[in-house]
Amino acid sequence: MNDFSAERLFEGPIADEYEMLKRVCPQAAEMSRRVGEFVAAWTPPVGSGTLDVLEIGCGTGVTTLNLLHSRSDLRITGIDNAPAMLDQARRNLASDLEGERLRLVENDALSYLRRAPAQSFDIVASGYALHNFLEGYRRQVLEEVFRILRPGGVFVNGDRYALDDTLEHLRRTQAEAGEYFRIFLEMGRPDLLEQWIIHLFSDESPDHVMRLGPALALMQQIGYRPTAVHLREGVNALVSGVKP
Repeated sequence: MNDFSAERLFEGPIADEYEMLKRVCPQAAEMSRRVGEFVAAWTPPVGSGTLDVLEIGCGTGVTTLNLLHSRSDLRITGIDNAPAMLDQARRNLASDLEGERLRLVENDALSYLRRAPAQSFDIVASGYALHNFLEGYRRQVLEEVFRILRPGGVFVNGDRYALDDTLEHLRRTQAEAGEYFRIFLEMGRPDLLEQWIIHLFSDESPDHVMRLGPALALMQQIGYRPTAVHLREGVNALVSGVKP
């Protein structure tokens, strides 16, 4: 098995001013909300008490906050490998960190998962993080998520899933890039425009792009049963998989 290293894609201006994502890609915040709604409605296996949740790529805490508000029986561990993002999360979630329901850990997803005991989490959740991973790294993350889930546990991901229709996906990506130019030039922030265009190129590179059909096939190959697409809006989707 190849061993893939984690990348750090959120450093410098793009991390320091990550709140801009709400303007350039409001769908990301919507997917975070949908992850929270999914967890709120999810029925755990019989006999479950407090539910242990791992959030992959907690970033500034947008999805984390939706998880915290989704239900009161969650104990959440949020992980991220970007110090600047975690600093913002600690400020945004300061009151929640004072209790026992939440802890934040600076680590990349695969390193943390490999150290976690088998069958130690009921839910693994993520919002707009996995599409940033290299394809091989993402495969290993999904394999490790399956290992650490308890039987009946669920993986839920609200994320950028590229269209299987490559020409339509290209058209939508071109429109997205055009919107970046409009927003950042109106703001007089060509520095941030450069950062977000570079990031978009990374998302769309062959080594990163996460297409919905192959992503579902990979989950099924690993052993998730059933897998489901609960929402599909443009290049975004809410996907889940259960560990039998």
